[in-house]
Amino acid sequence: MVRSLSCAVLALSLAACGDSGGQVTTVANPTSATAPGTSASTGDTSSTTSEDPTTSSAPTTSTTTPDPTAPPGPCPAGDIICDGDVAQVCDGMGGYSDETQCAGECAPGLGCVDCIPGTKKCEGQNVFTCNEDGNGYDEGFCDPLLGLSCDDQGGGCVGACAQLGSLSYIGCEYYPTVTQQYDIFDLNNPFAVAVSNAADATAMVTVTRGDELIAQVTVPAADVKVVTLPFVNELIQGSGPTKHAKKGAYRLRSTKPVTVYQFMPLNAAQSNDASLLLPVNTWTGNYLVASWQYWNDYLLPGFYAVVASQDNTIVKLQGPPGGTNTQAGGGVDNTGNGMALLNTGDVLTVFAAAGGDLTGSFVRADKPVQVIGGHECTQIPIGVEACDHLEESLFPIETLSGEYFVGPPVQTPDNALEKAMFVRIVAAEDDTNLVYTPDQAAAKKLAKAGDFIEIASTVDRFKVDADKRVLVVQYMVGQGAGYGTSDPAMVQAVPILQYREDYIVYANKLWVENFADIIAPDGATVTIDGAMVTGFEPIGGGYSLAHVELADTPTGGHTMSSNIKFGVTTYGVMDYGSYWYPGGLDLALLPPR
Repeated sequence: MVRSLSCAVLALSLAACGDSGGQVTTVANPTSATAPGTSASTGDTSSTTSEDPTTSSAPTTSTTTPDPTAPPGPCPAGDIICDGDVAQVCDGMGGYSDETQCAGECAPGLGCVDCIPGTKKCEGQNVFTCNEDGNGYDEGFCDPLLGLSCDDQGGGCVGACAQLGSLSYIGCEYYPTVTQQYDIFDLNNPFAVAVSNAADATAMVTVTRGDELIAQVTVPAADVKVVTLPFVNELIQGSGPTKHAKKGAYRLRSTKPVTVYQFMPLNAAQSNDASLLLPVNTWTGNYLVASWQYWNDYLLPGFYAVVASQDNTIVKLQGPPGGTNTQAGGGVDNTGNGMALLNTGDVLTVFAAAGGDLTGSFVRADKPVQVIGGHECTQIPIGVEACDHLEESLFPIETLSGEYFVGPPVQTPDNALEKAMFVRIVAAEDDTNLVYTPDQAAAKKLAKAGDFIEIASTVDRFKVDADKRVLVVQYMVGQGAGYGTSDPAMVQAVPILQYREDYIVYANKLWVENFADIIAPDGATVTIDGAMVTGFEPIGGGYSLAHVELADTPTGGHTMSSNIKFGVTTYGVMDYGSYWYPGGLDLALLPPR
């Protein structure tokens, strides 16, 4: 909406009104929301309203209506306005203290400039954007591997990957990352990513590591391609110390929007998990870590891995409250605190030491990063067979909320029963209060940011309400706990505010059984691959949970939709093995609670 603004309002945006010698048009943008890739919290976009400059700020009893046709008053002294290419400095009395004929262009609030801030121009695939001072251009690149080209007329990058719309798990650029595994693991079972094409046209997918081309495949519309990738020895072997692997991550780019899941490893095995990867455009510089405690019996650590997408990324690491036993290295000390400088594709893997648990650590970076939390191989609970690899690509703090539903996975081979889980609720802020519906025999107060509550071996389904942002993580118990087959895996509960009406989900058909857990509002009509979902059982708060076994499809892909937003997690099980990840989510930047 365009509004006529008075001088008093325009002065707030470095614009002003001149005398009767000419009319000046300005654009006001007083505030803007924080974008992904920053280390600040999200902001709100404010709208500016018209205001009568003759109205006093003091209390008044006058009911006189201002004359909307009255001329504006003089612009404040020192404000710079433009009359064509002439920069004029207001004297506060209706005139100008200085006028300058610009050799280049004139920008309101700045005066004579080389270019108007924010304007763009093309030179081949390079795009140049005028900086905020108007004295030069910042150079960018319209990457053809992302299907982008530079538009000579608009002066910017164009293509399907330049117009992704709302932030979600669907994107065009990802960083698959090998995570720490048990050294006795079978290296013949490959690391892989499953790429599902969410567009209506064929996507070209390119995977590189540093400057090396690793793979290039085409993925037809509505199809899925599995791409196997070599293990990165520096990332998979050993059990510490904390280390910085230069160019350790893969970079995956697609010419069309896709979803990407990484499997560590691909095929059903006795030490494995998988992650829903988040596209680079949704990354920020703020993360809260979920992991699991060091397994002292076998000297196996929990970990988290930080991946940079830009050169000269400064990453600050903070251990949980009071610190935790950490294997020092890579700029990180033995309490989990430190700093590192990462370049594009670099991976910093932080390892717990004996008695340590990295859950509740914070990662803060000045540029966008990815953080994957997990464990090399652990029992859950400790002492119950058998150990399994854990990993999960963590949601940025700005996407977390205070409302979640938690439900146990299904048990196999008796699908009429449910499998026990551990639940951790981790505070992103001090003095966080919790309410459970139905109530749980668990603490309801988290004093410090990074503190967490653990609810052990439960098959309860319930809602979590927190008055501040929290991270909620679920862990399958081991097969020896007596809840059917499959060993530990971890998944983040999706904030209710990030539920969607439609999903494209991949379930690895090489596994013995695959399931989707659907959490939906009562009365929602949910379909999977066109078939109606039934068998919902109440979870509380007006929502219900259904376990759905996923039949094999030719590609392993599944479509899910509903008339009302709902949540979904996907998992696969076998004898002593499992994987578990969110089926998808929006990744909107949510305001603080």
